[in-house]
Amino acid sequence: MASELKVPTMAEFFAAGTVPEVLFWVGCAGSFDDRAKKITKAFVKILNKANVSFAVLGTEESCTGDPAKRAGNEFLFQMQAVTNIEVLNAYEIKKIVTACPHCFNTIKNEYPGLGGNYEVVHHTQFLKDLLNDGRIAMEGGSFKGKRITFHDPCYLGRANGVYEAPRDLIRKLDAELIEMKSCKQRGLCCGAGGAQMFKEPEKGDKDVNIERTEQALETKPEIIAAGCPFCNTMMTDGVKNKEKEGAVAVMDIAELIATAEDL
Repeated sequence: MASELKVPTMAEFFAAGTVPEVLFWVGCAGSFDDRAKKITKAFVKILNKANVSFAVLGTEESCTGDPAKRAGNEFLFQMQAVTNIEVLNAYEIKKIVTACPHCFNTIKNEYPGLGGNYEVVHHTQFLKDLLNDGRIAMEGGSFKGKRITFHDPCYLGRANGVYEAPRDLIRKLDAELIEMKSCKQRGLCCGAGGAQMFKEPEKGDKDVNIERTEQALETKPEIIAAGCPFCNTMMTDGVKNKEKEGAVAVMDIAELIATAEDL
C-alpha cells in the first residue's frame, strides 16, 4: 500500500542535516502516469528492502526538459534544466538514480554543460550494483524458466551503451532470456522517442510500436521486459493491438524483481 511506502524528501534530509546515499529522480511519467507509478513504487520497495538511504525532490522536481529539447524548443529546455540544476546544486546532490532513460540521458549528458555535474545511473545499473554488493538477494521464484525478451530503450542502449545490466538482472531471475532480431546496438525504437510520446504518429504504413511488438512476439515471450516508462506504454499498446494482453505481460525490470521478492 502507498501508505506503507517510505519515501523521504530531500527537504527532510536537509532539515535533519543529513545526506542520502542517492537521489531518486522520479521523472514526469513516474510521477503522473498511472502505469509508470507502479514502476516507481516497485523500485522504492526494492530500495527500502535493501535499506538504501534515498530521497526524492518531491514538489521541487520539475521536468528535465528532454521532451522540449527533442521537439526543438531549446529555450524552454534550458529554462527547465537551469531550474532543476539550481535545486540539485543547492542540496549538493552527488549521485542520482532514475527509472527513466530520458531523464538519465538528459541529466547525465546535457546538464554538465549548464553547470550540473552528477553521477547519474539508470535504475537497472543501480539494482545490479545492489545485487553485486549483496544488498539484495534475487531468487527467480515465479519467473524461473519463463521466456522473457528485453526491449532496449534507445537512451539507455544506443545512446549510452548500457546493455548488460538489465539482461544480467533477468538472468538472475532464472528466466530464459531470448533476444529479438533487432537488439542491443541494432535495437529498434518503441516509437515514443523525440517527444513522439505526446503526439499522434504521422501517416505511414505501420506504427513503429507495432513493428517492434511484432519483433518481440516473434520470440514467443511470456513477458516483454522494459526499462523505460515510455517503452512500457508503447509495447503495451502494441500487445493490445495484437490482442495478446492475456498471454504476454509487459513489465519493467524493477517490477520483475519486486514481484520475484514478493515486495
